Amino acid sequence: MESARIFESIVIIFNPNSTGNAPKLAEELRDRLADRLPYRADISLQPTEHAGHAVELAREAAANHANVLVVSVSGDGGYNEVVNGVMQSGNREAVCAVMAAGNANDHRSSIGTKPLDEAIAEGHVRRIDLLNIATGEGGDLTGEYAHSYIGFGLTPVVAIDLEKGSKGALKEMVSVVRTFSKFTPFEMQHSNGQHLKLDSLVFANIPEMAKYATLSEADDQPRDGKFEVIILQHQSKWRVLLTAARAATKGLGDQPSTDHYEFTTLKPIPYQIDGEVRSAAANTVVRVTSVPRALPIVG
Repeated sequence: MESARIFESIVIIFNPNSTGNAPKLAEELRDRLADRLPYRADISLQPTEHAGHAVELAREAAANHANVLVVSVSGDGGYNEVVNGVMQSGNREAVCAVMAAGNANDHRSSIGTKPLDEAIAEGHVRRIDLLNIATGEGGDLTGEYAHSYIGFGLTPVVAIDLEKGSKGALKEMVSVVRTFSKFTPFEMQHSNGQHLKLDSLVFANIPEMAKYATLSEADDQPRDGKFEVIILQHQSKWRVLLTAARAATKGLGDQPSTDHYEFTTLKPIPYQIDGEVRSAAANTVVRVTSVPRALPIVG
């Protein structure tokens, strides 16, 4: 843990059109910080205007202020944008934080230690690992950061179906059941040449995801330079259901960990990164690596 930080600038980024209560939470956080901080700081609210705007706002905030805290009032997807913006800024001392205002909020649930305004006032900063996923070869190589997890197979397919309708516990359950009934496995070639047929492949920087599933018994402070690899080989649907039930109750137990993983897609495939869906083309090399202690956070 670093010595207590005093922030010159605190930028609070939120989606004004959020289906949740992000605007209200952002305003309340600003007001509490103004009362609680033992020093004077420039506290500003930055509403987003379109998808991806949080990346731009976070990048600009981190690039223009050396001693800055960028807070995302959002779920995992909104926080992913803020993290990527800060990383793109080149300011390795810019600090990030998230106030849960989304659907799953896996990251905050897994690593949060205390109320955010209290943690910011105390200024105790710690660094966590990030995941980086890069696809393509040579000059076509592109990369994106994840603070919590990257999932292939059943995970993004369910996410795509959930996004088609309104959210809510019952509707989510119906969507999951509908998607599961028509789900088919995906195939890929591991970097060691092995051909795999999988139902799910998840790279996890946190021990829990999707509000319910305990993926591994990993330390809840993701800063060991490694991530867990949860592989579900293709099996009958009733066995997949048993695995899901075990994840939701007892957890999946210890999982192998590594600092890198590489494979080649055989067909176009969607994947989920911190709750947001992306896609990789067919015959594309996919590399997932750990970026040790890359991100300073508070909270």
